[in-house]
Amino acid sequence: MPARNPDLHGNAPDRSPVVLLIIDVINDLEFDGGAALLAQALPMADRLAALKRRARVAGIPAVYVNDNFGRWRSDLRAQIAHCLSEGVRGRPLVERLLPEPEDYFVLKPKHSGFFSTTLDTLLTYLHARTLILTGLTTDNCVLCTASDAYLRDFQLVVPHDCVAAIEPRHTREALAHMRRVLKADLTPSTALSLAAA
Repeated sequence: MPARNPDLHGNAPDRSPVVLLIIDVINDLEFDGGAALLAQALPMADRLAALKRRARVAGIPAVYVNDNFGRWRSDLRAQIAHCLSEGVRGRPLVERLLPEPEDYFVLKPKHSGFFSTTLDTLLTYLHARTLILTGLTTDNCVLCTASDAYLRDFQLVVPHDCVAAIEPRHTREALAHMRRVLKADLTPSTALSLAAA
């Protein structure tokens, strides 16, 4: 880390060994399977919102890691505005998990939050060692991000009640893989000690 630039020109003012990643929740869910995913995502979103509030109190920064839906023209405000439009399937999900001004936001072009994004650089400047992975979908973008994080020697926490997939079975299978192969801690958010993390 360059000593002359400890906060990335003011863009990463936080410093925390633990970072909360919130994956693909700014999502209109307007795709095949989106209705089924929404049914799984809404209960998850309430628990994730509570975890995010606790993390903020504990000084743990939140990073929204989200798909780029706009052919590289997307920005956070445009994505949120679209998802909050009347009649958009994912609106109730996004309403529960709106980013706050102090949160970070990383756009990703593919499944993993690390692939061709600025996430590595941001986590370096935040001094992160442990990542709490949450969001959508357990068996796809959460799993791919967790795999890439494991390769980078991060400790992984994946609260099993703060992730969702279209099929509950897919969530169970992906979580079992993350626990066995990636050594992820699957403690539910309600029992997770953020100080210990």
